[in-house]
Amino acid sequence: MHSRTIPTTAVRVTELGFGASVIGNLYRTTSAEDAAAAVDTAWDAGIRYFDTAPHYGLGLSEHRLGAALRDRPRDQYVVSSKVGRLLVPNDHPRGVDTEGFVVRDDLRRQWDFSRDGVLRSIEETLERTGLDRLDIVYLHDPDDHWRQAADQAMPTLAELRDQGVVRAIGAGMNRSALLARFLRETAADVVMLAGRYTLLDQSALDDVLPAAQEHGKAVVAVGVFNSGLLAEDRPAEGMKYDYRAAPPALVERARAIADVCRAHGTTLPAAAIAFPLTHPGVINVTLGMRDPGQVRRNARLHQQFLPEELWHDLRDQGLLRAETPFAPDERSEPCP
Repeated sequence: MHSRTIPTTAVRVTELGFGASVIGNLYRTTSAEDAAAAVDTAWDAGIRYFDTAPHYGLGLSEHRLGAALRDRPRDQYVVSSKVGRLLVPNDHPRGVDTEGFVVRDDLRRQWDFSRDGVLRSIEETLERTGLDRLDIVYLHDPDDHWRQAADQAMPTLAELRDQGVVRAIGAGMNRSALLARFLRETAADVVMLAGRYTLLDQSALDDVLPAAQEHGKAVVAVGVFNSGLLAEDRPAEGMKYDYRAAPPALVERARAIADVCRAHGTTLPAAAIAFPLTHPGVINVTLGMRDPGQVRRNARLHQQFLPEELWHDLRDQGLLRAETPFAPDERSEPCP
């Protein structure tokens, strides 16, 4: 497993990351045994970057990830979590969370990008994970909270970074233009970009990726399967794209990309994982992994050899934007 460094920091992450949202019971229940085994399998595969958040399962993801990593050498892995949603007692529980996680709703989320909210959120994350520190902290979905996030939350994170409490800071969401503002106008080192630099959507070329290169900062790509449409060798009708039913024209486009992949001896999901990493501003692709089988599949797909001609053929056939770069990244190096 190779790794890349966030240029403004000494933080080095493996090219493939473990997304812990699903072990917080996203959409369906995952057993504690499967969650722990998924983390163990990721470790055995060489993955050393793990991402979580209070939002994921109302803290369940953080609990499970921390427990699975607790006996690992702390200097050998990187953990990121997020701030912006505090977990507070729910005075009117209905029994099950209403935001996509199959967990009890004894707690609820409360938006808070204030200085006190950031400090409290990090303290509570450390309690839930049992870890001694966080390596990366992102502002989580600050879409409707720009002013407080930029004026209060980010300066607070910058202070913590300067004090050595955290090692890198940033923001995560699917609005690439707003992430570009964080890179250009705040102390952010890295942003987590959801679904906007994929085989089906290269809109990040208009804003966040140029901003990252201009300011010597970095992008972590998530949502690279676009809600599942790029997750199978041959996309089928009825699959999801950005959490909705995929339009037929988009399914046909995904199939056309799959045909080019097959002609080059690879598959659509392998190309979906590899594609963001062909951009010099992207340092990592993080995937949700629920159990050992998913981890092994994703690691195997990541390890596949994809010829450079694949990307040029996709571009020549109009299936990727004409200005899509495919530059090798010299920051990539073996992870010890």
